[in-house]
Amino acid sequence: MTPPKTTEHLELASRLLREEAAAVGAMAELPEGFAEAVEIIDACARAGGTVLVTGLGKSGHVGAKISATMASLGIPSHLVHPTEAAHGDLGRFRSSDLVLALSFSGKTAEVVALCGLLRQDGLPIVTITGKRPADGEQADPLSRLATVPLYLGLKHEALHPRFSAPTASTTATLALGDALAISAAARRGFTDADFARRHPGGALGGALRPVMDIARCTIHDHLPVAPESVSVIEAQHAVQNKSGRRPGAILLVDDAGKLTGIFTDGDLRRLVLRDRGELDRPIGDVMTRNPRTISSDALARDAVALVLEHRQDEVPIVDGDGKPVGLLDVQDLVALKLVEG
Repeated sequence: MTPPKTTEHLELASRLLREEAAAVGAMAELPEGFAEAVEIIDACARAGGTVLVTGLGKSGHVGAKISATMASLGIPSHLVHPTEAAHGDLGRFRSSDLVLALSFSGKTAEVVALCGLLRQDGLPIVTITGKRPADGEQADPLSRLATVPLYLGLKHEALHPRFSAPTASTTATLALGDALAISAAARRGFTDADFARRHPGGALGGALRPVMDIARCTIHDHLPVAPESVSVIEAQHAVQNKSGRRPGAILLVDDAGKLTGIFTDGDLRRLVLRDRGELDRPIGDVMTRNPRTISSDALARDAVALVLEHRQDEVPIVDGDGKPVGLLDVQDLVALKLVEG
Protein backbone atom coordinates (compact mmCIF):
# COMPACT_ATOMS: atom_id res chain seq x y z
CA MET A 1 0.00 0.00 0.00
CA THR A 2 1.37 3.41 -0.94
CA PRO A 3 1.77 5.64 2.13
CA PRO A 4 -0.27 8.86 2.04
CA LYS A 5 1.39 12.17 1.37
CA THR A 6 2.95 13.85 4.38
CA THR A 7 0.07 16.25 5.06
CA GLU A 8 -2.84 14.16 3.86
CA HIS A 9 -3.40 12.58 7.27
CA LEU A 10 -3.70 16.06 8.80
CA GLU A 11 -6.16 17.14 6.16
CA LEU A 12 -8.24 14.03 6.87
CA ALA A 13 -8.23 14.80 10.59
CA SER A 14 -9.42 18.34 9.96
CA ARG A 15 -12.14 17.16 7.60
CA LEU A 16 -13.26 14.51 10.09
CA LEU A 17 -13.70 17.08 12.83
CA ARG A 18 -15.65 19.41 10.55
CA GLU A 19 -17.99 16.60 9.49
CA GLU A 20 -18.52 15.43 13.06
CA ALA A 21 -19.22 19.00 14.18
CA ALA A 22 -21.70 19.38 11.32
CA ALA A 23 -23.45 16.16 12.39
CA VAL A 24 -23.93 17.50 15.90
CA GLY A 25 -24.83 20.99 14.75
CA ALA A 26 -27.54 19.66 12.44
CA MET A 27 -29.46 18.43 15.50
CA ALA A 28 -29.50 21.78 17.26
CA GLU A 29 -33.11 22.35 16.24
CA LEU A 30 -33.84 19.05 18.06
CA PRO A 31 -35.05 15.93 16.25
CA GLU A 32 -38.76 15.28 15.93
CA GLY A 33 -39.96 13.39 18.99
CA PHE A 34 -37.25 14.83 21.29
CA ALA A 35 -39.72 16.57 23.62
CA GLU A 36 -41.82 13.40 23.93
CA ALA A 37 -38.70 11.37 24.70
CA VAL A 38 -37.77 13.77 27.48
CA GLU A 39 -41.29 13.54 28.90
CA ILE A 40 -41.24 9.75 29.15
CA ILE A 41 -37.72 9.75 30.64
CA ASP A 42 -38.98 12.18 33.27
CA ALA A 43 -42.09 10.07 33.87
CA CYS A 44 -39.96 6.95 34.24
CA ALA A 45 -37.72 8.57 36.87
CA ARG A 46 -40.67 10.01 38.79
CA ALA A 47 -42.29 6.57 38.88
CA GLY A 48 -39.17 5.06 40.41
CA GLY A 49 -38.12 3.36 37.18
CA THR A 50 -34.73 3.03 35.54
CA VAL A 51 -33.57 4.10 32.10
CA LEU A 52 -31.94 0.96 30.72
CA VAL A 53 -29.59 1.77 27.85
CA THR A 54 -28.60 -0.85 25.31
CA GLY A 55 -26.40 -1.00 22.24
CA LEU A 56 -23.77 -3.25 20.71
CA GLY A 57 -20.14 -2.47 19.87
CA LYS A 58 -19.35 1.21 19.70
CA SER A 59 -22.99 2.03 20.36
CA GLY A 60 -22.69 0.11 23.61
CA HIS A 61 -19.69 2.17 24.67
CA VAL A 62 -21.55 5.38 23.86
CA GLY A 63 -24.55 4.03 25.73
CA ALA A 64 -22.43 3.45 28.83
CA LYS A 65 -21.49 7.13 28.88
CA ILE A 66 -25.07 8.28 28.32
CA SER A 67 -26.24 6.01 31.13
CA ALA A 68 -23.55 7.35 33.49
CA THR A 69 -24.50 10.92 32.65
CA MET A 70 -28.16 10.25 33.42
CA ALA A 71 -27.28 8.62 36.74
CA SER A 72 -25.11 11.59 37.73
CA LEU A 73 -28.06 13.89 36.97
CA GLY A 74 -30.45 12.05 39.24
CA ILE A 75 -32.03 9.80 36.62
CA PRO A 76 -31.52 6.15 37.60
CA SER A 77 -29.89 4.35 34.69
CA HIS A 78 -27.94 1.20 33.85
CA LEU A 79 -26.34 -0.22 30.73
CA VAL A 80 -27.62 -3.60 29.55
CA HIS A 81 -25.71 -5.66 27.00
CA PRO A 82 -28.22 -6.85 24.39
CA THR A 83 -26.65 -10.32 24.14
CA GLU A 84 -26.36 -10.81 27.90
CA ALA A 85 -30.01 -9.83 28.22
CA ALA A 86 -31.00 -13.03 26.42
CA HIS A 87 -29.01 -15.01 28.98
CA GLY A 88 -30.58 -13.77 32.17
CA ASP A 89 -30.38 -9.97 32.19
CA LEU A 90 -33.99 -9.63 31.08
CA GLY A 91 -34.69 -9.90 34.79
CA ARG A 92 -33.35 -6.37 35.14
CA PHE A 93 -36.29 -4.91 33.25
CA ARG A 94 -39.38 -3.88 35.21
CA SER A 95 -42.69 -2.50 34.06
CA SER A 96 -41.72 0.94 35.39
CA ASP A 97 -38.52 1.05 33.35
CA LEU A 98 -37.70 2.69 30.03
CA VAL A 99 -35.44 1.41 27.27
CA LEU A 100 -33.05 3.63 25.32
CA ALA A 101 -31.78 1.58 22.35
CA LEU A 102 -28.89 2.69 20.13
CA SER A 103 -28.04 1.46 16.65
CA PHE A 104 -26.88 3.62 13.76
CA SER A 105 -28.19 1.21 11.16
CA GLY A 106 -31.29 0.35 13.17
CA LYS A 107 -30.71 -3.24 12.11
CA THR A 108 -28.40 -4.62 14.83
CA ALA A 109 -29.96 -8.04 15.31
CA GLU A 110 -29.29 -8.39 19.05
CA VAL A 111 -30.71 -4.95 19.84
CA VAL A 112 -33.74 -5.45 17.61
CA ALA A 113 -34.44 -8.85 19.20
CA LEU A 114 -34.20 -7.44 22.74
CA CYS A 115 -36.51 -4.53 21.95
CA GLY A 116 -38.96 -6.90 20.29
CA LEU A 117 -39.27 -8.85 23.54
CA LEU A 118 -39.56 -5.73 25.65
CA ARG A 119 -42.16 -4.22 23.34
CA GLN A 120 -44.31 -7.30 23.99
CA ASP A 121 -43.98 -6.59 27.72
CA GLY A 122 -45.25 -3.06 27.17
CA LEU A 123 -42.08 -1.17 28.10
CA PRO A 124 -41.68 2.26 26.48
CA ILE A 125 -38.76 2.33 24.04
CA VAL A 126 -36.80 5.33 22.78
CA THR A 127 -34.48 4.57 19.89
CA ILE A 128 -31.63 6.53 18.33
CA THR A 129 -30.79 5.50 14.78
CA GLY A 130 -29.19 7.21 11.81
CA LYS A 131 -31.30 7.84 8.76
CA ARG A 132 -34.83 9.16 8.85
CA PRO A 133 -36.97 7.28 6.28
CA ALA A 134 -38.09 9.25 3.27
CA ASP A 135 -41.78 9.68 2.50
CA GLY A 136 -43.25 6.29 1.66
CA GLU A 137 -40.09 4.51 2.83
CA GLN A 138 -40.29 1.98 5.65
CA ALA A 139 -38.39 2.80 8.84
CA ASP A 140 -35.56 0.58 10.02
CA PRO A 141 -36.54 -2.46 12.15
CA LEU A 142 -35.48 -0.91 15.46
CA SER A 143 -37.34 2.34 14.90
CA ARG A 144 -40.50 0.40 14.06
CA LEU A 145 -40.43 -1.03 17.59
CA ALA A 146 -40.00 2.37 19.23
CA THR A 147 -42.48 4.33 21.29
CA VAL A 148 -40.46 7.36 20.26
CA PRO A 149 -37.93 6.99 17.42
CA LEU A 150 -35.19 9.61 17.22
CA TYR A 151 -33.06 10.03 14.11
CA LEU A 152 -29.60 11.54 13.83
CA GLY A 153 -30.27 12.57 10.24
CA LEU A 154 -27.08 10.87 9.05
CA LYS A 155 -26.78 8.69 5.99
CA HIS A 156 -23.16 7.70 6.46
CA GLU A 157 -20.09 8.20 8.61
CA ALA A 158 -17.58 11.00 8.32
CA LEU A 159 -14.99 10.62 5.54
CA HIS A 160 -17.37 8.36 3.61
CA PRO A 161 -16.64 6.39 1.46
CA ARG A 162 -12.95 6.18 2.32
CA PHE A 163 -13.57 5.17 5.96
CA SER A 164 -16.56 3.40 7.45
CA ALA A 165 -15.48 3.31 11.11
CA PRO A 166 -18.07 4.74 13.52
CA THR A 167 -17.24 8.44 13.82
CA ALA A 168 -19.98 10.96 13.11
CA SER A 169 -22.66 8.50 14.24
CA THR A 170 -21.14 7.85 17.67
CA THR A 171 -20.34 11.52 18.23
CA ALA A 172 -23.88 12.58 17.29
CA THR A 173 -25.44 9.80 19.37
CA LEU A 174 -23.42 10.83 22.40
CA ALA A 175 -24.41 14.46 21.96
CA LEU A 176 -28.08 13.58 21.56
CA GLY A 177 -27.92 11.36 24.64
CA ASP A 178 -26.39 14.22 26.62
CA ALA A 179 -29.17 16.50 25.40
CA LEU A 180 -31.81 14.02 26.56
CA ALA A 181 -30.17 13.67 29.96
CA ILE A 182 -29.70 17.40 30.56
CA SER A 183 -33.18 18.27 29.34
CA ALA A 184 -34.83 15.62 31.49
CA ALA A 185 -32.77 16.68 34.54
CA ALA A 186 -33.74 20.32 34.02
CA ARG A 187 -37.39 19.34 33.67
CA ARG A 188 -37.06 17.59 37.04
CA GLY A 189 -35.58 20.71 38.66
CA PHE A 190 -32.14 19.17 39.08
CA THR A 191 -29.48 21.66 40.23
CA ASP A 192 -25.71 21.88 40.57
CA ALA A 193 -26.13 21.27 44.30
CA ASP A 194 -27.85 17.98 43.51
CA PHE A 195 -25.04 17.12 41.09
CA ALA A 196 -22.41 17.89 43.73
CA ARG A 197 -23.99 15.40 46.14
CA ARG A 198 -23.69 12.70 43.49
CA HIS A 199 -20.19 13.68 42.40
CA PRO A 200 -18.17 14.63 45.51
CA GLY A 201 -14.83 13.36 44.22
CA GLY A 202 -12.15 14.84 41.99
CA ALA A 203 -11.71 18.36 40.69
CA LEU A 204 -15.30 18.46 39.45
CA GLY A 205 -16.67 17.65 42.89
CA GLY A 206 -14.29 20.13 44.48
CA ALA A 207 -15.40 22.91 42.15
CA LEU A 208 -19.01 22.40 43.26
CA ARG A 209 -18.27 22.64 46.98
CA PRO A 210 -19.56 25.75 48.80
CA VAL A 211 -16.81 28.30 49.16
CA MET A 212 -17.33 28.42 52.93
CA ASP A 213 -16.52 24.71 53.13
CA ILE A 214 -13.06 25.14 51.68
CA ALA A 215 -11.97 28.41 53.31
CA ARG A 216 -9.62 27.74 56.22
CA CYS A 217 -10.24 31.17 57.76
CA THR A 218 -13.89 31.80 58.67
CA ILE A 219 -15.82 34.02 61.07
CA HIS A 220 -15.79 31.16 63.57
CA ASP A 221 -12.13 30.25 63.17
CA HIS A 222 -8.97 32.28 62.51
CA LEU A 223 -10.53 35.16 60.55
CA PRO A 224 -8.28 38.26 60.87
CA VAL A 225 -10.54 41.34 61.15
CA ALA A 226 -9.72 44.79 62.49
CA PRO A 227 -11.33 48.26 62.44
CA GLU A 228 -10.05 50.46 59.64
CA SER A 229 -9.58 53.31 62.14
CA VAL A 230 -6.64 51.68 63.95
CA SER A 231 -3.03 52.09 62.88
CA VAL A 232 -1.17 49.55 60.79
CA ILE A 233 0.84 48.35 63.77
CA GLU A 234 -2.27 48.18 65.99
CA ALA A 235 -4.06 46.09 63.37
CA GLN A 236 -1.11 43.71 63.29
CA HIS A 237 -1.19 43.35 67.06
CA ALA A 238 -4.96 42.88 67.02
CA VAL A 239 -4.75 39.77 64.88
CA GLN A 240 -1.36 38.51 66.09
CA ASN A 241 -1.51 35.08 67.67
CA LYS A 242 -5.22 34.86 67.00
CA SER A 243 -4.65 31.41 65.59
CA GLY A 244 -1.97 28.85 65.02
CA ARG A 245 -1.70 29.81 61.35
CA ARG A 246 -0.86 33.15 59.84
CA PRO A 247 -3.41 34.32 57.25
CA GLY A 248 -2.06 36.27 54.31
CA ALA A 249 -4.22 39.35 54.88
CA ILE A 250 -6.23 41.39 57.38
CA LEU A 251 -9.82 42.36 56.60
CA LEU A 252 -10.82 45.87 57.63
CA VAL A 253 -14.32 46.90 58.66
CA ASP A 254 -16.24 50.07 59.50
CA ASP A 255 -18.16 50.76 62.69
CA ALA A 256 -21.10 48.69 61.38
CA GLY A 257 -18.86 45.69 60.79
CA LYS A 258 -19.06 45.91 57.00
CA LEU A 259 -16.00 45.14 54.90
CA THR A 260 -14.23 48.28 53.70
CA GLY A 261 -10.82 47.00 52.69
CA ILE A 262 -8.02 44.45 52.80
CA PHE A 263 -4.38 44.76 53.85
CA THR A 264 -2.13 41.93 52.72
CA ASP A 265 1.26 40.73 53.86
CA GLY A 266 2.59 42.08 50.57
CA ASP A 267 1.18 45.51 51.44
CA LEU A 268 2.95 45.35 54.80
CA ARG A 269 6.32 44.47 53.26
CA ARG A 270 6.08 47.29 50.74
CA LEU A 271 5.09 49.74 53.48
CA VAL A 272 8.01 48.78 55.71
CA LEU A 273 10.51 49.00 52.85
CA ARG A 274 9.18 52.41 51.87
CA ASP A 275 9.00 54.03 55.32
CA ARG A 276 8.71 52.25 58.66
CA GLY A 277 7.21 55.38 60.12
CA GLU A 278 4.04 54.68 58.15
CA LEU A 279 3.28 51.77 60.50
CA ASP A 280 1.68 54.36 62.77
CA ARG A 281 -0.66 55.61 60.02
CA PRO A 282 -4.34 54.58 60.11
CA ILE A 283 -4.56 51.33 58.21
CA GLY A 284 -7.57 52.74 56.37
CA ASP A 285 -5.20 55.13 54.59
CA VAL A 286 -3.03 52.37 53.11
CA MET A 287 -5.39 49.43 52.70
CA THR A 288 -6.91 48.37 49.39
CA ARG A 289 -10.38 49.85 49.60
CA ASN A 290 -13.44 48.02 48.23
CA PRO A 291 -11.62 44.82 47.25
CA ARG A 292 -13.18 42.21 45.04
CA THR A 293 -15.20 39.83 47.20
CA ILE A 294 -17.16 36.63 46.83
CA SER A 295 -20.53 35.81 48.33
CA SER A 296 -20.79 33.31 51.17
CA ASP A 297 -23.21 31.21 49.11
CA ALA A 298 -20.89 30.97 46.10
CA LEU A 299 -19.20 27.78 44.94
CA ALA A 300 -15.50 27.01 44.71
CA ARG A 301 -15.63 27.31 40.92
CA ASP A 302 -16.72 30.95 41.31
CA ALA A 303 -13.65 31.60 43.43
CA VAL A 304 -11.45 29.88 40.87
CA ALA A 305 -12.80 32.16 38.13
CA LEU A 306 -12.13 35.25 40.25
CA VAL A 307 -8.60 34.18 41.17
CA LEU A 308 -7.65 33.27 37.63
CA GLU A 309 -9.14 36.40 36.08
CA HIS A 310 -7.79 38.95 38.54
CA ARG A 311 -4.72 37.15 39.97
CA GLN A 312 -6.02 37.82 43.48
CA ASP A 313 -4.42 35.58 46.11
CA GLU A 314 -6.75 36.48 49.00
CA VAL A 315 -10.48 36.81 48.47
CA PRO A 316 -12.74 38.16 51.24
CA ILE A 317 -15.99 36.23 51.67
CA VAL A 318 -18.96 38.41 52.67
CA ASP A 319 -22.54 37.77 53.69
CA GLY A 320 -25.65 39.45 52.30
CA ASP A 321 -25.01 42.54 54.46
CA GLY A 322 -21.46 42.98 53.22
CA LYS A 323 -19.90 41.77 56.47
CA PRO A 324 -16.84 39.51 56.27
CA VAL A 325 -17.46 35.88 57.17
CA GLY A 326 -14.34 34.30 55.72
CA LEU A 327 -11.08 34.76 53.85
CA LEU A 328 -10.28 32.44 50.96
CA ASP A 329 -6.59 32.03 50.24
CA VAL A 330 -5.41 30.81 46.85
CA GLN A 331 -3.73 27.91 48.71
CA ASP A 332 -7.21 26.68 49.68
CA LEU A 333 -7.85 26.16 45.96
CA VAL A 334 -4.40 24.71 45.37
CA ALA A 335 -5.06 22.12 48.08
CA LEU A 336 -8.11 20.92 46.14
CA LYS A 337 -6.11 20.98 42.89
CA LEU A 338 -8.53 23.50 41.42
CA VAL A 339 -5.70 25.85 40.52
CA GLU A 340 -1.98 25.27 40.15
CA GLY A 341 0.36 26.46 42.88
